[in-house]
Amino acid sequence: MSQSDMSTKYDPTAVETGMYKKWRDAGYFKPSGDKKAKPYSIVIPPPNVTGKLHMGHAWDTTFQDMIIRQKRMQGFDTLWLPGMDHAGIATQAKVEAKLRGQGISRYDLGRKKFIDQVWEWKDEYAKTIHEQWAKLGLSLDYSRERFTLDDGLNKAVRTVFVDLYKQGLIYRGQYIINWDPELRTALSDIEVIHKDDQGAFYHVKYPYTDGSGYIEIATTRPETMLGDTAIAVHPNDDRYKDVVGKKVILPLVGREIPIIADHYVDMQFGTGAVKITPAHDPNDFEVGNRHNLERINIMNDDATINENGGKYQGLDRFEARKAIVADLKKEGYLLSIEPIVHSVGHSERSGVQVEPRLSTQWFVKMKPLAEQVLAQQKTDQKVHFVPDRFEHNLINWMENIHDWVISRQLWWGHRIPAWYQKDTGEIYVGMEPPKDAENWTQDPDVLDTWFSSALWPFSTLGWPNTDAPDYKRYFPTNTLVTGYDIIPFWVARMIFQSEHFTGKRPFEFALIHGLMRDSQGRKMSKSLGNGIDPMDIIQKYGADALRWYLSTSSTPGQDANFSEQKLEAAWNFINKIWNISRFVLMNLADTPASDTPPDPATFDLADRWIFHELNETITKVTRLSERFEFGEAGRALYNFTWNDFADWYVEMSKEVLYGTDEAKKAAKRKNLLWVLDMTLRMLHPTMPFVTEKIWQTMPHIGDTIMLAKYPVAHEEFADAPAAADMNWIIAVVRATRNIRSQANAPMSKQIHLQVFMADAHLVPVFDHNKPFIQRFVNASRMDALTGEQPEASAKMMTAVVPGGEVIVPLNELVDMQAELDRLTKEQTRLQTEVQRADKKLANKGFTDKAPAAVVAEVEKKRAAYQEQLTTLTSRLADLQDSAQ
Repeated sequence: MSQSDMSTKYDPTAVETGMYKKWRDAGYFKPSGDKKAKPYSIVIPPPNVTGKLHMGHAWDTTFQDMIIRQKRMQGFDTLWLPGMDHAGIATQAKVEAKLRGQGISRYDLGRKKFIDQVWEWKDEYAKTIHEQWAKLGLSLDYSRERFTLDDGLNKAVRTVFVDLYKQGLIYRGQYIINWDPELRTALSDIEVIHKDDQGAFYHVKYPYTDGSGYIEIATTRPETMLGDTAIAVHPNDDRYKDVVGKKVILPLVGREIPIIADHYVDMQFGTGAVKITPAHDPNDFEVGNRHNLERINIMNDDATINENGGKYQGLDRFEARKAIVADLKKEGYLLSIEPIVHSVGHSERSGVQVEPRLSTQWFVKMKPLAEQVLAQQKTDQKVHFVPDRFEHNLINWMENIHDWVISRQLWWGHRIPAWYQKDTGEIYVGMEPPKDAENWTQDPDVLDTWFSSALWPFSTLGWPNTDAPDYKRYFPTNTLVTGYDIIPFWVARMIFQSEHFTGKRPFEFALIHGLMRDSQGRKMSKSLGNGIDPMDIIQKYGADALRWYLSTSSTPGQDANFSEQKLEAAWNFINKIWNISRFVLMNLADTPASDTPPDPATFDLADRWIFHELNETITKVTRLSERFEFGEAGRALYNFTWNDFADWYVEMSKEVLYGTDEAKKAAKRKNLLWVLDMTLRMLHPTMPFVTEKIWQTMPHIGDTIMLAKYPVAHEEFADAPAAADMNWIIAVVRATRNIRSQANAPMSKQIHLQVFMADAHLVPVFDHNKPFIQRFVNASRMDALTGEQPEASAKMMTAVVPGGEVIVPLNELVDMQAELDRLTKEQTRLQTEVQRADKKLANKGFTDKAPAAVVAEVEKKRAAYQEQLTTLTSRLADLQDSAQ
């Protein structure tokens, strides 16, 4: 695109089409390979291959791309490593739902054919994600792309599992776990979402076996009564001291169960007696262990009642509840039903109510690993959270840690590297199957998705081969960018796995952003139908506008409400950049490309000012970006680009460019080009497409702005006195324009401008820059006033500026007689409106019978008319005095 071919309006589609492919084909996204350069690395939080990217992905990948592009321009050897997560439970749930729509299940297909179906799904959605990354302009090194199920990562996963097992930190045991009966798999605590549900306390009597009465129990899950093995009371509860040791008959089942004493019981809650079901409640499980109680599992993996449920066998858990309640009532055991609203756990993936269930699973013993992290966070090698308040989330999770259930009853994922001897049941854990594999059966379960994701920062770089070139050069990584909602799921686990296996933190900084909510502040969700597709935004406004909006929409760690108006403002800003670039480039003539800064000896006051402000902006934007304060950095860039550069410097430059002094014109072109170039380079990390398009149109050094040097401040451009003088001139112009606005005087009408200067130093500044001022205020005459400050007069309008005052004779602004006639006419109109309102309000028939809101509206209008009348009358009096 030549300078003359730049359209008069920014068209994001025309700008962005084809550019990403050129970047990628040229290899610009790869590390520089310069071993003398300091490395800087980021690994992308791998999106799940379950669907399309959402606004949250767009938000944190925009931040990552901004960081990596800026570091690349600053000369770092940068690596931004892409990849995707197999997302075991989430992906399997999607594929199973798809199969259900076809009337088949995974069991119909068998494990191998089902896995083939999931790989097809993965390939389809990986292609979609690649297309979306390209649309967003993400400068990812695709030559190093990883997938959490690829061979290298599988080796890392097996290594970690085997090592932790040998260290006694992975074990297999029976515990109460969260069970998803739809997906038929275990869930970790943080995969459970608690919601308020309508429920009830069912008060039931358990008769003593000796016929002496009953003990009252309240439960929210009467179906679990089938697995009760005791009743517990507090050892200090005087109400029950005589019944501890007695037995009761389990209603509907007829089994005798003991009454035991345990400190777990809350004497103040309910009746002070609770049923104990060790196989279906985590607290009851612990009580059962202390009292050697039997564990009776009464549910199948699909939450139907099993053979231990007697006549209720085969019923769904909720159908069984209804049947049991009906039978309790029929047989006289049900005392009452008390409706309640209580918090109930639901599966994050399937949405069904989670069932606490006794199960044999694989666990990670977390306390030793957590203690390592807590110790590390007290050293200089800690992970620095931005904002730092989010470190508390990590510390709190580590201090209140539970063992992590890592086995999942799924087919899609990393198969657990454990085998069971067919005859003896002996367990073998290893990197490869036992030599006599035919005599062993591999564990059918897979590992929790987060188990492999927790290794992402180092497994993707070649670990467990610690001599891998990328691992040696780029680990630990520098910055992780993610949302606060994923700190316990992923961030915490990456930290403890990295500390344990590499002895290093996985990243130096964890930049935490908030959630993107809808315009009403609600979380975006399918159920609400309020999701925003970033691809739709790009189609309408362009990727650069979306990226600018996302980077400036909030401060670190804070949620942001989606705003269409802010996206429109982002597009308008880019259009402004496009138009000032077009003006500069069309006026360059034969200005050559140069990486040598302009000579300050050629500068006029406007040049000295803009280069000083450019210096200040470069320093500020660089400092704020280093602190990840992208919103503030964006505001500084916006103010400089729109206000200083576009509104003032470009306009001031026209005086020289449209003049006849060729030497000054050549210098001005070079200065304009330099300021534009440096501005585009600062904007490039956020707006990669449009800045590249413009940069390719101008004389420049190098093949792409992406590899151009990031701007630095030049000491020779620092000129605070010139900046102060220019800002004073701008203040004079603005004050004069405000006076015109107040007087309703059009710019086409010339005025006599007088400027009083208390500081004599400002007089030559004013005199030397009259051509600039004239261009902005359209003055027929401009005078500098010194000495005594002029007295205020009704015949002039004034405005205070630093070190002085702007004065414009009133008759220079308006046609006095025409304005007097106009104001007199308006005064009459307002008087009539006030009188009409007074008459209405004095009418008792109106005020007594009309609705209060109608009367209030008349009173409001009357007050507004009176206020306008008072202001206008004062203005009219001033004009009449001035006309005399």
